[in-house]
Amino acid sequence: MTRVVLVDDQAVVRAGFTVILQSEGLEVVGEASNGADAVRVARRERPDVVCMDVRMPGGDGITATRELAGPGVVDPVPVLVVSTFDLDDYVFGALEAGASGFLLKDAEPEVLVDAVRRVAAGDGLVDQTLTRRVIDEFARRRGPVVPDPAATGLLTAREQEIVALLCRGSSNAEIAAALFLEASTVKSHLSRVMTKTGARDRVQLVVWAYDTGLVVPGT
Repeated sequence: MTRVVLVDDQAVVRAGFTVILQSEGLEVVGEASNGADAVRVARRERPDVVCMDVRMPGGDGITATRELAGPGVVDPVPVLVVSTFDLDDYVFGALEAGASGFLLKDAEPEVLVDAVRRVAAGDGLVDQTLTRRVIDEFARRRGPVVPDPAATGLLTAREQEIVALLCRGSSNAEIAAALFLEASTVKSHLSRVMTKTGARDRVQLVVWAYDTGLVVPGT
């Protein structure tokens, strides 16, 4: 059973999410109302996913995300950022801090459940209505990066093509159609790429691609 910790400063939001998740067979094993408590609860419970709000008094969600899932964290806990705020600095800060996905609070219940399951499975997710906008804006804010030859040499030509399409916000099915492949083949390629790069999921693979200059904004 997928185990979840809920982090939000509003008790009514946590209660609503608990009802939604538990009605679909997921287990809520802990709650917190601020970032500092979130870190303590998550480290104690070791959930499969932390659903993290970003703007909270007493400790923000981005700092907590970095402590739980940021670069260099041993045995990180996957974080799904769930926020009312769309395309602001909090979204990009959360991605850079190591979040595995981003979802808006007004998402339908089934979307929330699916997002938690995807993040728990290591797939990562950015709200599908925001994917291309988030990635485009994230890339723009990163600015120009000198390409790292080691990154290019790490991947095959086909893998580079797939990562480039992923960075445009394409789904597995869209990548498969563009490259005349089976969706299962795309998924296998992405799994190998994540193993090679050390990226935990698709979202962090996008971050890696821009960080190394493998993909250049606007291409």
